[in-house]
Formats: sequence, C-alpha cells, structure tokens
Amino acid sequence: MGSVYGHIFRLSSFGESHGVGIGGVIDGVPSGFTLDFEAIQHELDRRKPGQSAIVTQRKEADEVEFFSGIFEGKTTGTPIGFLVRNTNQKSQDYNSMNAAFRPSHADFTYQQKYGIRDPRGGGRSSARETVARVVAGAIAKQVLATIGVRIDAFVDQVGSIRWEGTWSTDLAQVRENNVVRVPDMETAEQMENLIREVRKDGDTIGGCVRCVITGTPVGLGEPVFDKLHAELGKAMLSINAVKGFTIGSGFEGVEMRGSQHNDAFTAGGATLTNHSGGIQGGISNGMPIDFRVAFKPVATIMTEQQTIDTNLEETTLTGTGRHDPCVVPRAVPIVEAMAAMVILDFYLRQKATF
Repeated sequence: MGSVYGHIFRLSSFGESHGVGIGGVIDGVPSGFTLDFEAIQHELDRRKPGQSAIVTQRKEADEVEFFSGIFEGKTTGTPIGFLVRNTNQKSQDYNSMNAAFRPSHADFTYQQKYGIRDPRGGGRSSARETVARVVAGAIAKQVLATIGVRIDAFVDQVGSIRWEGTWSTDLAQVRENNVVRVPDMETAEQMENLIREVRKDGDTIGGCVRCVITGTPVGLGEPVFDKLHAELGKAMLSINAVKGFTIGSGFEGVEMRGSQHNDAFTAGGATLTNHSGGIQGGISNGMPIDFRVAFKPVATIMTEQQTIDTNLEETTLTGTGRHDPCVVPRAVPIVEAMAAMVILDFYLRQKATF
C-alpha cells in the first residue's frame, strides 16, 4: 500500500480506524530543533471528532505519544516515531456493512483489490488515517515558521453556499471562532444551518477548502515531473473524499485572454495579480500560493440505498454509526498539514541541491 509520502521530509503511516491506533514514522526533521508539543496537540484538536454538533460524535482525545527521535524536547535527526491511540470504537455499528458495500465508498474497491477488508470504520480507508498526517504536518509547520512560511486553510464553500471574500491573516481568528471554519460569521451561520438540515435528513453534503501559503521562497519545485503545483495536487487528492484540486485561476482561467491572465511583474519580482497562484513553470515565484480542494459528500448516509453484497448480488443498505454530515470543517487542518509537508520537503530538496 502507498503509505509513505515525501522524499527528504517523509512520513510512513500505519493503523486502522478501529485498531489499536494510528501512528507513523517521520524522517528528515533537522536535528536540534525544539518542538512545541502543545502546538502539535492543538492541530490534532482541530481535526479530532466530536468537537461540535455538526461533525461525527465519536469521542477521541487524540493525544499523541512520541517514542523516538526526540531527546529533552529537541529532535535528534533520527526517525520520529509516534502513536495516537483509538479509545472510542463502536465496531458493532458496522455489522450491517460486513456483507454489503456502501455506494461510492472504498469498501468495494478494497475488497476487489486485496480479497479482504476491515469493515470496522472502513479500516485503512477511513479518514481517521489522516491523524498521522496532521502530526507530521504540525511538525513541518513549525520548521517552516522559522523561515517565514505561513499556511492558512479555511472553508470557503459548503454545498451551493460560497464565501468569496478576500483572505487576510487577520481573519484567522474569525475562522477558528465558528464550527465551520469559514472566515465570515454570517456565512458560517448559513453553512452551519445547511449542514444541520442535511444531517437531519440522514444525508451528507460536500464543500471546498481554500489554502493560502505565504512566505514561500522563490525557486521551490522541480521540472519536469516534480512541479510544485503537481505535488500539491497529488498531496491534496490523496486526502479522503477529495475529488478536485485547482490552483490560481484554475478552470476560470479558460474564459480569460492572455492579456487578462498574465501576471504583470513589478520591481523586485512581485506581480500585480496572482492568477498563477504563486507558481510559474512548476516553481514558486514568491507570491502567495493559493489553491482550492473539493470534497465530495460523505458516502455513508442514514437513508436506504441500492447496493450489492459480497456475492455481487443486488441488495439495499442503510448506513449506521457515527459519521460526518460534511467533512470540510475537520479537513482544514488536514489540508494545512499536507501543504506543510510538501513545502518543507521541496525546501529541503532545494537546500540539498547546493
């Protein structure tokens, strides 16, 4: 299974939703770096279940335990091993899914690929796997902060409701002061009401997370196949439920002419506009890296659906258990984590070139 990500800064993750826990091994963290363990736990708290009425009500403390690579609060340069234990599994909620596949879920493809699967919470296909990414990303964010890189993600769309305001770091606290994590309280109320309505109907809904990275040095990215935006796209599309990635002008750029789309330079190398999304030719140009990630509705819904059983015979299935009616509020720290891992890995690769 593809459970290793990165070249120099690298995460190897393991664990299942209803197993002992989710853990990983992080390679490539520079030695002598003082870690802020409270900041790492804060990132896990932003991702953990049960934090509001509009997310899954599974209750997990999600406290990380470090086993190696750290001495007296500082990194030693050796692999950092960690584990986040599962403590609130309700595996019996998945009994009905032992013999039937949830439509649009990984149940069917995992069974066909491996000939066996763990139906409890989806096993390895569960979004709980992203716990390991958040730990690694939290460490990457701390290292990047020392060179002035800041990563901010936020919800900008749920269903047809979209916030189209201008992001600034001044809005970071507004984002954290509402359960949807959108940087506008009025839009947050509309989105929360929609998610509550969808949940009441036994259904789910999708949305988008936007991410803005500032302070990225010029020159990160490798031609031809390791373009920075290509790697960001791969990282984001590896997150559970992600179905789309767009950067800069994205698909809207096809309606523009070159004279409108080109980012005119100013003295010093900045640009008047940022249709490129901070990346040109696959290499960072110093402007904010700005992209959006689209998440599909959660596959497990609490209404009856047509499906097939393990004998590939038609049947019906009604979802049970504790699931998010909309994943995007909890996906914000996951998007930030993956972005941090990509940027730090490319930064270290660039440093190793000279």
